[in-house]
Amino acid sequence: MNDDSTRATPDPASALAGAEDAEVTVEVDRVAVDGTYVRVSSVGAPGGRAFLLVAGLGIAATYYERLAPHLNENGPVHALDLPGFAGVPRFRGAVSIERYADAVERVIDELGLDDPVLVGHSMGTQVVTEVAARRPDVSDLVLISPVVDSRARSVRQSAVRFLRSALHEPSAVRFHAVTAYLLCGWHWFRKVLPRMIAFPIEERAPHVRARTLIVRGEHDAMVPRDWLRRLARVFPYAVLREVVDGAHSVMHAQADAVAQLAVDHVARRLPDRGVSSLQRVRDDSTASDLSRLDPREAWMLVKSRFVELAGMAHDDDERLAAAKSAHAVAMADGDHLPVDPADRAAVADQVAPEARRAG
Repeated sequence: MNDDSTRATPDPASALAGAEDAEVTVEVDRVAVDGTYVRVSSVGAPGGRAFLLVAGLGIAATYYERLAPHLNENGPVHALDLPGFAGVPRFRGAVSIERYADAVERVIDELGLDDPVLVGHSMGTQVVTEVAARRPDVSDLVLISPVVDSRARSVRQSAVRFLRSALHEPSAVRFHAVTAYLLCGWHWFRKVLPRMIAFPIEERAPHVRARTLIVRGEHDAMVPRDWLRRLARVFPYAVLREVVDGAHSVMHAQADAVAQLAVDHVARRLPDRGVSSLQRVRDDSTASDLSRLDPREAWMLVKSRFVELAGMAHDDDERLAAAKSAHAVAMADGDHLPVDPADRAAVADQVAPEARRAG
C-alpha cells in the first residue's frame, strides 16, 4: 500500500458492544513521586495487559478521554497527569524529560503493571521513549505525533508549526488546550518547553527494544512526514501510519482510528511494509462529541467538562472522578454501548441529576 492509499477504519467500540455492560466508572488515584505526585485516571477492570497513557506539554489526561475507553478490551487503561500539569503540583528544582520518565516508572512500579503498553502524545512520546529505552521488558510502544523534528529544534520553529497545525484542530481540542495551559501556567510551561525542544528522542530510540507504532495526523505541521520516516529508521522496529484529516491531536479528533491502530498493533495485526511506506488510514466513524448525543447526554457532557475543570483547580480527585465518569457515560451512549442503569444513575446523581434517565 503506497502513501496515497486509504482505507475505512471500523469503530473499535463495536468490539465492546457485545459486552454485558460498558465500563464507565473512572477511578482517580495518586502516586507519590519526588515531592509531588502523578494523578492516575483509570478505567477498566484489573488484570490483563494495561495501557499507560502520557499526554504532552501542559496537557491534561483529558486529551485521551475519547481514546481511553476503546483500549480496555484486554485490561485497564491508566491516563496520567504529570507534575505541573492539570493542577498537579510541580516538581521542585530542575526539570527534565528524564525526570518525567522517572515519575512514569514509579507509576508502573506502584501499580504493579507487567509489560504495559506505553502510549505517548507529543512531549509524552519523549517520556515514554525514555522509559522504554530503560526497560527492555517493555514490548509495545505507541507514539502519537512524536516531537521534536531534529531539523526544526527551536522555540520559534516549533511555535510556528504548532499554530499551523492548530488551524486544523476541532473546537473541543482548542478548548482543552486553552484550559490546560491556563492550569499549567506560563512560568512552568516556559520552564519545561526548552527541555522538550532540546530532548533528542532520535538518540534514545536505538535503545528501545519494543515494537513501535508511530502515528501522525495528515495536517500535523509539528510532525512532518520526513521527520516521521527519519525517526522510524532509528528504532529497531517501527510501523508508520498517517490518519487522513488529522492534526497534532489526532488521538482526540480521530480517536476511533487511533484506537484501532493501537489495538491492532498490540495484537500483531498491522501489516508492516517498512518505514519507507507511510500507510494512511481514514476515520469514518468519529464525530464531534455533541453531534452524536441527545440533548440530555449533551448537557451531561458539557456540565461534566466544567466540573472536571473545577476538580483540577481545587485538587478534588472525587469531583474529577465523577466528572470523568459522566463523560464516559455520555460517550458510551453516543457509541450505542450498553451501560448498566445503576451505574448511569449513580454518575448522573453526582454530576447532572437533571440529565438522569432510565437505562
